Amino acid sequence: MRTSSIVLVCGALLFALPVPGTFIAGALVMLGGGVARWLGS
Repeated sequence: MRTSSIVLVCGALLFALPVPGTFIAGALVMLGGGVARWLGS
Protein backbone atom coordinates (compact mmCIF):
# COMPACT_ATOMS: atom_id res chain seq x y z
CA MET A 1 0.00 0.00 0.00
CA ARG A 2 1.14 3.48 -0.75
CA THR A 3 1.73 5.89 2.12
CA SER A 4 -1.03 8.16 0.87
CA SER A 5 -3.49 5.25 0.90
CA ILE A 6 -2.65 4.49 4.54
CA VAL A 7 -3.14 8.17 5.42
CA LEU A 8 -6.50 8.22 3.63
CA VAL A 9 -7.68 5.10 5.50
CA CYS A 10 -6.57 6.52 8.87
CA GLY A 11 -8.37 9.77 8.06
CA ALA A 12 -11.55 7.89 7.19
CA LEU A 13 -11.39 6.00 10.50
CA LEU A 14 -10.92 9.25 12.42
CA PHE A 15 -13.75 10.83 10.44
CA ALA A 16 -16.12 7.99 11.43
CA LEU A 17 -15.35 8.06 15.18
CA PRO A 18 -18.20 9.51 17.27
CA VAL A 19 -15.83 11.62 19.39
CA PRO A 20 -15.91 15.43 19.31
CA GLY A 21 -13.06 16.87 17.24
CA THR A 22 -12.27 13.74 15.26
CA PHE A 23 -14.64 14.81 12.46
CA ILE A 24 -12.47 17.82 11.61
CA ALA A 25 -9.21 15.98 12.31
CA GLY A 26 -10.26 13.11 10.04
CA ALA A 27 -11.19 15.52 7.27
CA LEU A 28 -7.80 17.25 7.55
CA VAL A 29 -5.93 13.93 7.53
CA MET A 30 -7.87 12.80 4.45
CA LEU A 31 -7.11 16.13 2.78
CA GLY A 32 -3.41 15.60 3.52
CA GLY A 33 -3.58 12.08 2.08
CA GLY A 34 -5.30 13.37 -1.03
CA VAL A 35 -2.63 16.02 -1.52
CA ALA A 36 0.11 13.41 -0.99
CA ARG A 37 -1.52 11.16 -3.60
CA TRP A 38 -1.87 14.08 -6.00
CA LEU A 39 1.83 14.90 -5.55
CA GLY A 40 2.77 11.26 -6.10
CA SER A 41 3.88 10.00 -2.67
